[in-house]
Amino acid sequence: MTATRPRDLVVAFVAAVVVGNLLVRLSYGSLPGFPAPAGATLAVLGIAEAVAGWVLKGRVDRRPGSKPVEPLVAARAVLVAKASALGGALVGGLWTGLLLYTVPRASEVTAAAADTLAGAVGLVSALLLVGGALWLEHCCRAPSDHDDTHRGRGTA
Repeated sequence: MTATRPRDLVVAFVAAVVVGNLLVRLSYGSLPGFPAPAGATLAVLGIAEAVAGWVLKGRVDRRPGSKPVEPLVAARAVLVAKASALGGALVGGLWTGLLLYTVPRASEVTAAAADTLAGAVGLVSALLLVGGALWLEHCCRAPSDHDDTHRGRGTA
C-alpha cells in the first residue's frame, strides 16, 4: 500500500470546489440555511485520528512498556486514514465551493453571512480531518531496517 499523495488530495479538493460551487450557484435560493456547527464533526474525527496516531506511533516504534501493534490493526488504521484524508479533501472542497459563492454576498444578504460562518467552520474542520488522517497514516509506517540497525534492533 502506498502513502497518500498530496497531489491526489489536491485534485479531489479542486474537483469538489468546482462541483460544489456549481451546485450552490444553481440552487442557493432553494437551499435551507447551513447551521454554523454543521462541519464540526469532521474536526472531532480529525482530532481522534491524530490522537490514535500518537498512540499507535509509540507502539509501532516499540517504546518501552507498549504492546506491539498487530499488522491487521495497523492496516485497518491506514485504511481509515486514507479514506478520511480523501473524504476530508472532498468535503473541504464542497465547503470552499460554498464560501466562494457566499463571501462576496455576505455584506448584502443576511443568509449568505450566516452561511459564510458555517462554510468557514466546515472548511477548517475538513482540514483538521485531513491533517489528522495524514498523521495517522504516517504513524503507522513500519520502522525501516536502517532505523532498526541504528537503534540496536536490526540484524547484523
